[in-house]
Amino acid sequence: MSAHVPERTCVGCRGRAPKAELLRVYRSPDGSVVVDPGGYAAGRGAYVHRDRACVDEALRRGGVGRALRTRLDEDGAATLRAEIEGELGS
Repeated sequence: MSAHVPERTCVGCRGRAPKAELLRVYRSPDGSVVVDPGGYAAGRGAYVHRDRACVDEALRRGGVGRALRTRLDEDGAATLRAEIEGELGS
C-alpha cells in the first residue's frame, strides 16, 4: 500500500499536482499576502505551480485574491510577484 500524497489545485492553470510541487502563498493574520516556502505557515493558503506562466495567470485573473478571500491591489500583486520570482530563482 502506497502512502497518501496530498494534491492541491493551482490557482493559475487550475491543474492538480502533488502539494510538494506547488508553491504556497498565504494570507497572514495581519492581512498581508506572502510566499510560504515551507508550506506550513498559519493563515489561509493558495497554491501555484512553480512556473511563470501559472504565476502570471493567477495574478492576472485574480485567482490568488479569490482563493485567499482578500483584495490584492496592484502594489500587493507586484510585491507578491517579486517574492515568487525570488523563490523561482530568477
